[in-house]
Amino acid sequence: MRVLVVEDEAFLAEMIARGLGRDAIAVDVALDGVDGLRKLQLGDYDVLILDRDLPGLHGDEICRRTVAEGLRTRILMLTASATVRERVEGLGLGADDYLTKPFAYDELLARVLALGRRSQPALPPVIRRAGITLDIPRRQASRDGRPLNLSRREFAVLEALMRAGGAVLSGEDLIEQVWDEAAGYDTNPVRVTLSRLRTKLGAPPVIETVPGTGYRITENPRPTQADR
Repeated sequence: MRVLVVEDEAFLAEMIARGLGRDAIAVDVALDGVDGLRKLQLGDYDVLILDRDLPGLHGDEICRRTVAEGLRTRILMLTASATVRERVEGLGLGADDYLTKPFAYDELLARVLALGRRSQPALPPVIRRAGITLDIPRRQASRDGRPLNLSRREFAVLEALMRAGGAVLSGEDLIEQVWDEAAGYDTNPVRVTLSRLRTKLGAPPVIETVPGTGYRITENPRPTQADR
């Protein structure tokens, strides 16, 4: 999942970004409305965490443009006002959800995850492919009934591959979905994470490397020489 945080309070924006990053969500940050709209139009975000009162360009205008341009991004609007009128106005502009400051991080995370699921093609909360079971709400994974002790990043990479349904994802695709813009286009973190993930998944190998293209989950893993 990829999230854009547009919030002019730098400390709060960094706090949100660090928290979501620890939960293996790729996060980009903008500290004013103009930069926020630019990143939103250039990127492909699942969720926009949008402060309403922004310098440069008001959050209401960003919300309007997001809806008018038909972007698939779901909007979680933040505001210091707790009035019903403010919430109704925000939702009327096209926001999908509303959160009043101050808020608990766990509630923010729950709302972001819920909106992220709505931004993607509908899938059951538990995905099963090639003997792998991925319980997304509980963040649990297993293979052939054997629990897998995955890091948040490993889980996120496996989730991206499982969601692709056998389609090939390039290293750049995985960077965009799982890491943030600070990672740039260095795919070495992808290779390192995939190496660890393959070790934990065990044999026969289920993540196939497609030369010159990327990676995919194969439905019919071939046993290695050691398995024969």
